[in-house]
Amino acid sequence: MRIIKHPILILSIFLILLSCVISGCAGSDSDSSGKSNEILIDGSSTVFPISQAVAEEFRKGREEVQIPVGISGTGGGFKRFVNGETDVSNASRRIKASEKELAVQNGVSFTEFVVSYDGLSVVINKSNDFADCLTTQELKMIWEPGSQISNWNQVRSNFPDKPLRLYGPDTDSGTFDYFTAEINGEEDASRSDYTASSDDNVLVQGVSGDQGAMGYFGYAYFVENASLLKVLSVDDGAGCVEPSIETINDGSYMPLSREMYIYVNDSSMERPEVRDFIEFYMNNAGELAEEVGYVGLSEADYQSQLNRLK
Repeated sequence: MRIIKHPILILSIFLILLSCVISGCAGSDSDSSGKSNEILIDGSSTVFPISQAVAEEFRKGREEVQIPVGISGTGGGFKRFVNGETDVSNASRRIKASEKELAVQNGVSFTEFVVSYDGLSVVINKSNDFADCLTTQELKMIWEPGSQISNWNQVRSNFPDKPLRLYGPDTDSGTFDYFTAEINGEEDASRSDYTASSDDNVLVQGVSGDQGAMGYFGYAYFVENASLLKVLSVDDGAGCVEPSIETINDGSYMPLSREMYIYVNDSSMERPEVRDFIEFYMNNAGELAEEVGYVGLSEADYQSQLNRLK
């Protein structure tokens, strides 16, 4: 049999094969931007449980959509978001003016959504049987810049002579921003000699494994680890109030109740799967927030935010 060697035909076949290698002849799960079926989320570890729960429920009907959820902290998430690297940013505080300015410089416009309420929780080791409630002034004395408090009997004279070791969010965390503002009177003002982490699970492990420990993080992480930790009531001058679904919802757990947010890149919202995800998020955030230990908004509040999508 004679083999025909046609140079133009051979060149055409080569170009087709080359195109297949570059773009994938078998098809792709993404569009030309490479992001069609991936919704990138990063940011607050406090908001993470809600966004993760929403993503898991959403994907039950849309398995082809990948939704990785990172926990680089509110500040770390915003650093990526304002550069256009992510579609959604989880945040336990509002975006700062400096972050907005960077977004404008990078051509990133966005929409803010409030997804739930949280009661920032002060926790101690489960074995601690002497501390049940601390005043905001005592918390300030412990956590303020330059504090030399290193023993429980320095907090109250009737507390035992027991080393006090501290665990808390790092400086990229919105929880750190909120706690320092409400307790120390100035955002980012805090002693630095404590074990810091952007991962609340690391803080849970630290406090649960250290009998003299104290830490703080979002209420959902306490609820998830209530068998390992003890939560303190906080006295803001009106008596001791323990964080709970009820006290967070009715505003009596003060001053550590706060709103939780997601920020969505407006250009990402033009993609159908992102728009569908945000609609699903706001329609289900109330129920899923409470399942993971937070407090949902009213249906009217969610609906008024959804109306912005229209």
